Formats: sequence, structure tokens, C-alpha cells
Amino acid sequence: MFTGFWVVLNLLAMLVHMGPASGSADLRNFMYLTGQHPVMPVHMAEQQDITHMALAFMPSGVFNRRGQHDVDGNPHEWPPLFQSINHTRMLVNPKTKLLVAIGGWGDTFGFEKGAQSPKSRQRFAHNVAAMVTATGADGVDIDWEYPGGNGEDYREVPNAEKAWEITAYPLLLAAIREALGPDKILSAAVPGKPEDMLAFTPDTVPDIMRSVDFLNVMTYDLMNRRNTVTTHHSGVQNSLTAVDAYIAAGCDARRINFGLAFYVKYYKTEHDDCVRRKNQTGSALGCRTLLMEDPDTGADLGRAAAFSWHDNVPEEVQASFARAQTDGTYDKEGGGYYYWDEDADLWWSFDTAEAIASEKIPRVLQARKLGGVFAWGLGEDGPKYEHFTSMCRAWKKVRDDGWGMAGRNNSSEIRDEL
Repeated sequence: MFTGFWVVLNLLAMLVHMGPASGSADLRNFMYLTGQHPVMPVHMAEQQDITHMALAFMPSGVFNRRGQHDVDGNPHEWPPLFQSINHTRMLVNPKTKLLVAIGGWGDTFGFEKGAQSPKSRQRFAHNVAAMVTATGADGVDIDWEYPGGNGEDYREVPNAEKAWEITAYPLLLAAIREALGPDKILSAAVPGKPEDMLAFTPDTVPDIMRSVDFLNVMTYDLMNRRNTVTTHHSGVQNSLTAVDAYIAAGCDARRINFGLAFYVKYYKTEHDDCVRRKNQTGSALGCRTLLMEDPDTGADLGRAAAFSWHDNVPEEVQASFARAQTDGTYDKEGGGYYYWDEDADLWWSFDTAEAIASEKIPRVLQARKLGGVFAWGLGEDGPKYEHFTSMCRAWKKVRDDGWGMAGRNNSSEIRDEL
């Protein structure tokens, strides 16, 4: 009975969302669904607006298997996802493309092993294609997030030792594309900070784009524990810097999705420096943080943290976060919501639902005429799904009306239209 209800709902949604008469009909609305927060807003019409969804993650190491059978002659089974592709199909629009995301933050060894030689690349790619067939997915999202270096192990493994990955990365993608064939989707999650784009240059990007359908540019965590001064972790200006770098390297803007973060970040700061900065400029933007990672190992020192909107707010920062929500400021120039808590010495950075619709979508998606938007992740925005709803409504307006609001600065006018 439950399944039948959602089938009927999906059929109704198809009638409602047959497609716009004008505008950007192929605009992507891509969602990651994660094992950490495997919940979906099945009660909301906006879920039917999702064009692509990636289930995250399947570990990269399993794709280096030699042969398709185990020692007993039985076919290899793929690690089970937290939710099957078939089950997910019952909960989304029938037109939604479902992908398996491979890898993720810190998962590099499997990719490195698979990319080393023509033979290893062929084996890796063959296994990816076999997994797609076995799971019934529409494609894969490759989350080898930092090929060439600057990943989680950058302090322990110098970038010079990973320089070979810069040329191997597009070769691995090419092998995967060949194994998948032309009809399956191949996307890639890629860095948002220019200093991390070691494998994404004018020499490599054209080769990369010959294999992938589109890139998910991670325009979040743009302030991370490697930073030493406060800034926005998902701001408009640093998001534009990211997408502009890919465009300059040869990526068509229509093949870029820019990312939204459905979570909150906070960082510990140096009190005296932030007081001086605030007294001088009226804002703690650009003041010094405490050292956030071990200078020798890169290990997290526990001075930066994050939680999703679905999580309980950590008890030790509940009062500070409440102040951030009520007393925070939107930086119109940098394009980010922030708050410096002088009492707790904490810097808060996150997107509000209103800012996503009235600032992020117009100033990034529309201004650069990108191919779409994505978010990490859908379940992270539960149980209210306010950011997801705001994103979908703004996305839909762009899809239906095209680029008419691009470059406009009147946020109140845009809010009224939404």
C-alpha cells in the first residue's frame, strides 16, 4: 500500500512537472543522499523537482578487484548501499537520474591504485560498469576529490609524490567512460578552492570534459581548518572564484553545478585580534583563528567543527549558535551569513534559506549561466527542509524563466517573486 501511494504521487508529479515552456529546461537540480542522514522529504512536492540524486558513498577500493568471481567461483557482491537504487526510485520523480557516488573525503587509495597503469585503469573501469549494471544505477559520480595532492594526507604525503595523478586522473575518467558507454552518466565532484585544483588546469580540463557529463564544484568548506583567518565557508564571491577558475580552464559553464551546504560550520578565534579587527572595520571578517590542524600531520586539533540542520546542536555551543541565528549579519560584498561570538570566541558561517534564494542562486547560478546546482546533502536539511525548499523554488524560477534575473542586486524584488 505504501509503495502504491508513492507511485500515484510520482505520476501526479509528472503531470505537474512536464517541463517549462521556456527558460532553461535542462537545468540540473542534483542532490546527494548520504548514509549519515538517509532521510528524504517524501511529503513535499519539491522532492519531485530533483533531476539527479547520488547515493553516497561506495568505497573506491572495491573497484580494484581482479576478476568477477571470488575464490569459490561465486560472483562478487558489491558493498550494499544504505538504500538501494530500486527503493530510491519509488521515492523520486520517475525522470530523476540515480547515481552511485564513489569515494568521498579521505578515500584516495583505491583511486590511486586504480589509476596507476592502463591495465589497472581498465580493471577499475570495468568493475565500475559492472556495479552500475548490478545496482541498476543511471551512472556514477566520481568523488576523488583531490587528485594531485592537497587531500586529507597532504602533510604526510607531499604533493610532489602525487604529481603523476594529474595526468592519470583524466585517463581514469576516460577508461570509466569507455566502460560505461555513452548512455550512462559520469559526473565528478571537484575542489572549490583554486589552490586545490592541482589536477584541473587548461591542459587537463579539456580531456576531463571529454569524459564527464558535468562537474559538481564543491563551493563549500571554502573556509576549512587550513585557514588562518575568518571568511565565509560558502560565500558568493569565493564560489564565483571557484566556478570562474573552471571556466577559465576550459569548462563550459553549462556543465558546471555549483554547490550548497546544508550544514553549519564554526571555528575558534583569537580573541584580541578579532576585537581589534572589529573595532577597526566594524566586522571580525579577516581576523585570526586559532591553529586548527597539526602543522606536521595535518590532524584536526578540534578547533573547527560542523553539524547539519538535521543534527542536534552540540550542547557546548547551543547558546552561541542561538546568538548566531538571531544576531548574525549578511555580508553583501562577500555574500555570506556570519557571526562572531565575542563571548565564546567562535566564528560562525552558514547559509540561510533566504540567502540561498535571494543571493546565491541569482549571483552565482544565474550570473554565470551555470548548468545547475547541487547540495550536500538532502537528508542533512531535515526535518524542516527549509534550505532545500528555498533552493528548489529559486531553481524552478530560473528553469522556467531563464536568466532574466542575472546580475540583479535587488534581493527584496527577487524574494517577492519567489
